[in-house]
Amino acid sequence: MTSLTTENSAAELVLDVEGLSLRFGTTQIFKNLSFRLSRGASLAVVGPNGAGKTLLFRALIGAIPIEGTIRWAPGVRIGYVPQKLDIDRDVPITGADFLRANVKAGGISDARASDALRAVGLSMAVARQPIGSLSGGQFQRLLMAFALSGDPNVLLLDEPTAGVDEGGQEQLNELVHRLQQARGLTLLLISHDLSVVYRYATSVLCLSRNQVCFGPPRTVLTPDLLQEMYGSPMAFHVHDH
Repeated sequence: MTSLTTENSAAELVLDVEGLSLRFGTTQIFKNLSFRLSRGASLAVVGPNGAGKTLLFRALIGAIPIEGTIRWAPGVRIGYVPQKLDIDRDVPITGADFLRANVKAGGISDARASDALRAVGLSMAVARQPIGSLSGGQFQRLLMAFALSGDPNVLLLDEPTAGVDEGGQEQLNELVHRLQQARGLTLLLISHDLSVVYRYATSVLCLSRNQVCFGPPRTVLTPDLLQEMYGSPMAFHVHDH
């Protein structure tokens, strides 16, 4: 593994991953992965398809067996927005019904659920529509509201703009950034949009089958390193702040 820098050791650690190895069947996904994340930081996980980004998230929430150590700080509450949800969009339930299921299962108040909807910019009129009629962007906002209703202080987002049009992607990226700033969230984000990663992430974890690289965007997202990790040239636009 290549570690170009570490999170500020003086800052309060929220996550400490040490010697993490993961297999899928007989295939070694990654080996001896170590990194630390400070509270309030924004970590972007990037890399080619099949490198194990989603599997890493599943490991972090304890959904799959691992080798190594994952230490979350005491008091961490995790909200997770998966890339894909195992739910048929044709099921005759509304967005409000979907959110209400979390209220009942998690003992969450109606007020907190309503606050989550407001936080992601979804009106109750939209939430009362069948989930199958929601646009891609509206459905992703609903998933974010579902995760936020549990009052997390750590948010894991697995490609939250997948299946959303370009204008909607920009709005969602800005929404995620605003939510992090307003709620003091520690953010872990899987993304293929290197421009967004460069603009918003404080650290980048790049996974590939050959190596792993961790550091700040300016040192990880270089042409040489990206070509080495992806196996082909990768170009992206750096937005002005």
